[in-house]
Amino acid sequence: TGGKDRRSGLILTIPLCLEQTSMDELSVTLDYLLSIPSEKCKARGFTVIVDGRKSQWNVVKTVVLMLQNVVPAEVSLVCVVKPDEFWDKKVTHFCFWKEKDRLGFEVILVSANKLTRYIEPCQLTEDFGGTLTYDHMDWLNKRLVFEKFTKESTSLLDELALINNGSDKGTQERERSIDLNFLPSVDPETVLQTGHELLSELQQRRFNGSDGGVSWSPMDDELLAQPQVMKLLDSLREQYTRYQEVCRQRSKRTQLEEIQQKVMQVVNWLEGPGSEQLRTQWGIGDSIRASQALQQKHEEIESQHSEWFAVYVELNQQIAALLNAGDEEDLVELKALQQQLSDVCYRQASQLEFRQNLLQAALEFHSVAQDLSQQLDGLLGMLCVDVAPADGASIQQTLKLLEEKLKSVDLGLQGLREKGQSLLDQISNQASWAYGKDVTIENKENVDHIQGVMEDMQLRKQRCEDMVDVRRLKMLQMVQLFKCEEDAAQAVEWLSELLDALLKTHIRLGDDAQETKVLLEKHRKFVDVAQSTYDYGRQLLQATVVLCQSLRCTSRSSGDTLPRLNRVWKQFTVTSEERVHRLETAVAFHSTAEKILQECPEQPEVFNEMDQFDEIEAVGKSLLDRLTVPVVYPDGSEQYFGSPSDMASAAEHIREKMKLVSLKKQQLRQPEATTPES
Repeated sequence: TGGKDRRSGLILTIPLCLEQTSMDELSVTLDYLLSIPSEKCKARGFTVIVDGRKSQWNVVKTVVLMLQNVVPAEVSLVCVVKPDEFWDKKVTHFCFWKEKDRLGFEVILVSANKLTRYIEPCQLTEDFGGTLTYDHMDWLNKRLVFEKFTKESTSLLDELALINNGSDKGTQERERSIDLNFLPSVDPETVLQTGHELLSELQQRRFNGSDGGVSWSPMDDELLAQPQVMKLLDSLREQYTRYQEVCRQRSKRTQLEEIQQKVMQVVNWLEGPGSEQLRTQWGIGDSIRASQALQQKHEEIESQHSEWFAVYVELNQQIAALLNAGDEEDLVELKALQQQLSDVCYRQASQLEFRQNLLQAALEFHSVAQDLSQQLDGLLGMLCVDVAPADGASIQQTLKLLEEKLKSVDLGLQGLREKGQSLLDQISNQASWAYGKDVTIENKENVDHIQGVMEDMQLRKQRCEDMVDVRRLKMLQMVQLFKCEEDAAQAVEWLSELLDALLKTHIRLGDDAQETKVLLEKHRKFVDVAQSTYDYGRQLLQATVVLCQSLRCTSRSSGDTLPRLNRVWKQFTVTSEERVHRLETAVAFHSTAEKILQECPEQPEVFNEMDQFDEIEAVGKSLLDRLTVPVVYPDGSEQYFGSPSDMASAAEHIREKMKLVSLKKQQLRQPEATTPES
């Protein structure tokens, strides 16, 4: 109960009941109770109170004798509390005081109300008339808590010591020990919390007892409860701190191992299946569709790599966090892992990017090649169609379109060479490290394909150029042919215009011989112009014939142009001859008339030549007759010079001069008639 005798020895109370008491259980209980006090307390001895008021004498006697075997050395006094009058006769049969030497302790029989003779009332509970407050159930509950805490803390200390000590062993033994005993059987936090609550309860009860309130419990300093709890708590805190450090190290090691495992998974996949995927993808395709299919396959490979690159980013962040934590012993290993992971990922990413750029360059190359092929097909189709233009302008337009297409082909071929050279440069830069093997054979196939495409396009372009040269020459000849035909037709028009001008405007015959000679000279120059025009037309038509022979075609216009030219020229020639004849007749008429009109009367030799008058009259009449006669062409058609009024005016002028000549003739005849009469 926590009570003490006058020697400061602890008081052990054994309450007996009416039911049968098991000595074995009582012996075990006494052993347990006697194990609680310290050796110092035990040295002061015990005072045992056997409460036999509710029990039989033989049970009491058995219990007293049992004390001899259980606690003979520690018991100094045994107080048997007897019933008031029940045991008087039976006590004489067994005198405890006579057995003191054999028992080893003094036994007295005492009534409850007289127990204070041996023990102070303040050390006795109310059951024996004392004032000591004691709640057995409360003590029992606290004791159970203490026992549980002691047991769990002791076991936990052993487990933590095993774990903590195992962390100091070799690597393999440490890992084996930690794997087997890493988790304690109980939660250290829970045990510590229980111990703190228990310690707080003990300290609180002692504090209250010191104030004169509730007396302290038997789990006080004398019973080693509080010091033992404090010692266990200190040990637990120490071991738990070490355990937490071990757990932290283990967690860090586990995390490091997990990171290392994941790093190796990423590295093994990238250097294994990932690289193998790239090894099988070396071609560039032979067309746009093939290159697009390879690009789609590459995108699938990139998608698979992206998942592992995401793991790389996560691992890199974890490693960076551990590096920032700054444990010197792990820095080297972490940096090595980080460097290994980064090297592999960057190398694989570079390979993926190189492959993607190569496929994109191949796609652009094939796109340009396809466009160029279509341009060459269009140009070839245009060259294979025979040229049948309507005029020179359409030929010029066709020729311009042909030149534009050829220029477009030149630009396309130049672009193809640039794309091809760029692609060849990328392939030549593809070393063996790109896919982890020698790619010379595969590269040779790609190079041969690229060079073959460029050479084929060059040959096709050269063939088209040759055909364009031929077509250009033919079209230029056709332009020249059309030009000659147009110019020849123009020459006919010019000659016709000259003929028309000759008939309509060249009608004057002059007022005198001098003017008529001037008109005759102008007419000859006019004829020279017409002759040049005719000769020019003839030359153009001859050139047309030559060009038609060269082009192996018949002219569409020269067939009627030459007859037209000859017909107009003949008409012009006839008209010109008629015009010359009239002018020459007019010159003769005017010359003779002017000579006669200018003769003086004093020249008698003239008077005798009357024949001149007859001649001039004949010329004048002939000239007047010609003015009324039309020009007759070889085809039988007729055409007059000028209008009738124009001819009438010219004729009137000739008649006037003929009248002057006739008057002159009469004047000359009058003197001839008067001379014979005289």
